Order: sequence, then C-alpha cells, then structure tokens
Amino acid sequence: MADSPLELIQHIAPGEPTLPAYARLPVNHCNYPAIILGSLTFQRYPEAIFLDNVATFHQTLFNRLDKIEAPADRAMAFETYMQASFLLSAPEEAGYQQTERASGAVNAVRQNNKKARHKADYRRLLRGWLFDSDSREAAVMKGWVESRFGLLARNHKGPLRDFESEIYFNYTQERSAGLYNTNSLESQLDLLYSYCQYELHQRFPDRRHYKLYRATNRLDEYDTLFQGSKTRSAVILNNLTSFSSSLEQCDSFGDTLLQCQVPFSKILFFPDLLPGAFRCESEYIVLGGLYQVSKISI
Repeated sequence: MADSPLELIQHIAPGEPTLPAYARLPVNHCNYPAIILGSLTFQRYPEAIFLDNVATFHQTLFNRLDKIEAPADRAMAFETYMQASFLLSAPEEAGYQQTERASGAVNAVRQNNKKARHKADYRRLLRGWLFDSDSREAAVMKGWVESRFGLLARNHKGPLRDFESEIYFNYTQERSAGLYNTNSLESQLDLLYSYCQYELHQRFPDRRHYKLYRATNRLDEYDTLFQGSKTRSAVILNNLTSFSSSLEQCDSFGDTLLQCQVPFSKILFFPDLLPGAFRCESEYIVLGGLYQVSKISI
C-alpha cells in the first residue's frame, strides 16, 4: 500500500529543504500535494501517482490492456482507444464546428489557424516537445503539469520568476493559444501519463528508479537549495524536463552533465512507449521539482 502524505513527510530528514512555495501551487488534481511530489523525499521514496478520475472514466482501457502480453500490442490498443475515446479522427462528432468563411485576408488567416487547432492531439504535443521544449506545444504540457501536479513552470523561453513579466505573459498566452479550439488536450495527457505508468509497472514491476542524464549550459539558472559536495547538489528543475538514458548522446547538448535517479512515477514518456511513433532513441520526459543530482565528467 502506498504511503500517505503524512508518512512520506516523516521520511524527511531534519533540516532537509522542501520544494519552496514559489515553485508550487497549493492545489492539484492527484493523490499527493506538490510539496510532497516535488521533494527529495519523494525522489528517494517514490509512490504511485494517480490523477483524479482517470481510473473512473477509463477503467475499460486498463482492463483491456491486462489481457495483452506484448508491449507493442498494448501500445496499439492504447492508441486505438485514444482515437475512439476522444474522436480524434472525427472532430465534428466531438463538437468541433467549422464557422462560415471569414471575409478579408486577415480574417482568412485567423480562420485557417482556428481550423488547424482541432487537429491537435497528444501525439502532436509530444512531437512539438521533442522538437523544441520551448514550443507552443511545450507550453501546453507545462501548463498541464501545473494543473495536475501543482508544479509551477520555471522556464519557458526564459526564466519564469516574475508573474508580471513579459516572459511569463508570453508563456500563458502560448499555453492558452495551444489549448484553444482543441479536443480535451489536457485529458489526453492525463491518459497518456496513466498509460505510461501502467507500462512501466508492467515492464519493470520491481523497479522504482531510472538512472538518467541531462546536459545543460545554464546550470547557474537552476535554483540550488543546497550543495552537498563539489559534485552533488539539490536543484529545482523545470516542471517538465527532458532527460536521456544515453550518456554519450547527452554529452553533445551541454558543458555540464547531471546524473539523476528519476522515480518511475515522475516519467510522462519514454522512448519505447509508442513504438515507431517518434525518432527519440533515448529521450525521457520527466516531471520536475526538487532533485538531488550529481555532476559527472567523461
């Protein structure tokens, strides 16, 4: 049985830092508050995270997956379910209405942009993130993490420290634009995360962590809450962050390499989750918060 939030708090060592209030929200939509999810304690003693109502509304999917042995066949069943559940191939049946043709060149451009948005789905969000973690799709995903897990975005095309800054305004604008006229994108991400967690449990039932790597050229932009030694420290990562399982590939993306034990329950996407869908041999998309990391050299 999973530890309660109170039991997890009791694991915290005296004087150990917790996720600061400026990096989290007081409410979220899962079974642990952000102060727990974003803590070093949760990194060390991870438990399963359940998003509100996913099991209630989509138990049929997981019952079906239980009967399928091959991961590739489960992935196919998942994608078929997503198509049917969110009517991804029939947006009109999901409530999308094509408005009358607008007059004038400017209105025509706006109309075309509006039409394109109904085609956005979880695959396009992932593709957008994998191409650019500062894209509009990435803004939607970071906003989803804020809503579901209560972990505030720390960076999007620049540091998000001041809620009245132009950078923060542009982030919220991109997030809103990315959700406008779409078909339950955040609910699609809910199910993607839950399916990812199901797959990790099926494939690695006895494991709780993955050793992953991240390269950065801007280590000074991370909030460092304590420096344990010259090579170990606790830093606040962005609320959604890319890691790699390949140290060699990671080495080409920055001058500082970080090694981290990432809890399975904080992984949104891993390379073989949807076989053949994306060209990302080693990239993992991970929920952020406070992490103990180690600097390494090759």
